[in-house]
Amino acid sequence: MVAQYVNLSQTLDASTQVYPGDPVFSCCPTLTIDRDGNNVSTISMGSHTGTHVDAPYHFIKNGKRIDDVPLSRFVAPAVVADVSHKASRETISWAELMPYEERLRRYVSEDAGVILLIRTGWSRHWGTDAYFAHPFLDREAAERIVATGVRTIGIDTLSPDATHANPHAEADFAVHQVILGAGGIIAENLTNLDAIQEGEWIVNLVPLKIGGCDGSPVRAFAWRRTSESQ
Repeated sequence: MVAQYVNLSQTLDASTQVYPGDPVFSCCPTLTIDRDGNNVSTISMGSHTGTHVDAPYHFIKNGKRIDDVPLSRFVAPAVVADVSHKASRETISWAELMPYEERLRRYVSEDAGVILLIRTGWSRHWGTDAYFAHPFLDREAAERIVATGVRTIGIDTLSPDATHANPHAEADFAVHQVILGAGGIIAENLTNLDAIQEGEWIVNLVPLKIGGCDGSPVRAFAWRRTSESQ
């Protein structure tokens, strides 16, 4: 048996898109081999830059910080819900996620843990203005996800809620409130979700252990065991 791996993370670089109003990413040389004998860089970014996870504290005043969340929330089998037919700024309802409910509940009942990945296909717009006009979940969908017992979701968009280009615009963060309010975790800006539609995949969304923080960038990936003949 051999292992197969799929990258689920966007690359962090100077062109990385951020949620309107968030700090931009930078990685600048501090030490160099020519001058200092080794390379060291200074990294600056927000806690929700690139592919990352939200801790409950992101929206819940007394919610768990990222270093308080158990690792079991970040590593689990994946169920991928395909809603890639959705158009720009279109709502994703529970009716479109309901076909996956039985499988989600089975994982929860077996106490195996599960991560629901919502594949919109919007990662194909990464780096363009269209990326901000992604589909998004409605409140009922978030409430029904929580009702299945699922506590970790991921999506290949900037947010599971609608994104507004104007950082001062009044935004509705109902999905964040529901998922994080239930003690859950949200992973955003995933990519390559179309590569893990078949088979039993384990998803890894492990964050940095940043004391007292509301979120963290991650190197997200999925893996499974395969036969050498595949």
